[in-house]
Amino acid sequence: MIRVMFCCHGNICRSTMCQSVFAHMVKERGYEAEFIIDSCATSTEEIGNSPHRGTVRKLREVGIPLIPHRAKQITWKDYESFDFIIGMDTWNIRNLNRMLKGDPEGKVYKLLSFSGSDRDIADPWYTGNFDETYDDIIEGCEGFLEYLQAQGFVFQRSGRH
Repeated sequence: MIRVMFCCHGNICRSTMCQSVFAHMVKERGYEAEFIIDSCATSTEEIGNSPHRGTVRKLREVGIPLIPHRAKQITWKDYESFDFIIGMDTWNIRNLNRMLKGDPEGKVYKLLSFSGSDRDIADPWYTGNFDETYDDIIEGCEGFLEYLQAQGFVFQRSGRH
């Protein structure tokens, strides 16, 4: 079982979109039984709130089911439970490293690093551009799946391809 936690600042835009996109990708490939996928925030600003309407609208537009979610902040228990803690931008990574005791087990990554880029995924809360965020999330999630396969993670087919 591969445990993945996606993180952004508030856990209502990017990380919830990423959670739903990645869950959809692994389900479409028949790997859903191999993963536990969740999302969280580095801040407390949106705790308890549901995904942003722009995220909901974009996922509906592309036919990806929204995973029901309420914003929550990452904890040390999450660090101990998850294999990959994936932030959306440099600021998220800085905060995650601070909150998670410097990432002693090397679990913290920036999403687009899996596609060979050091770019940040822009926060659509500020930009209003959920299309660009979605495209970057697709790029990062595809790269992450390729990374997992290259690292020798064996996926058991549990559904359709």
